[in-house]
Amino acid sequence: MSIQQLHTLEELNQYVAQPGKKLLFKHSTTCPISAKAHEEFQAYLKDTNTTAAIVHVIEDRPVSNQIAENFGIKHESPQLFLLEDSEVRWNTSHWKITRSAIQEAFNQ
Repeated sequence: MSIQQLHTLEELNQYVAQPGKKLLFKHSTTCPISAKAHEEFQAYLKDTNTTAAIVHVIEDRPVSNQIAENFGIKHESPQLFLLEDSEVRWNTSHWKITRSAIQEAFNQ
């Protein structure tokens, strides 16, 4: 399991442009809800071969803002996106980020 951390807009664009299904997680390193969501995110990834990336919203604010702009989805943190071929197929935030929710979204 490797989670790519995105620090630049270029890295974000390259990641989004990759074909197939992938996860993108917006993580606040100071938020307990985000810490819990991050655990669920990692628990899901542990048993799958899913492509995944993470953006630390405080440290890499421009990248975080660009995600909201690109997809037209209001910024929240924590926030999780299921992308397929550069489009958002599913997204959720806060306590709704669970291993089972991710699994369900992936299987749709």
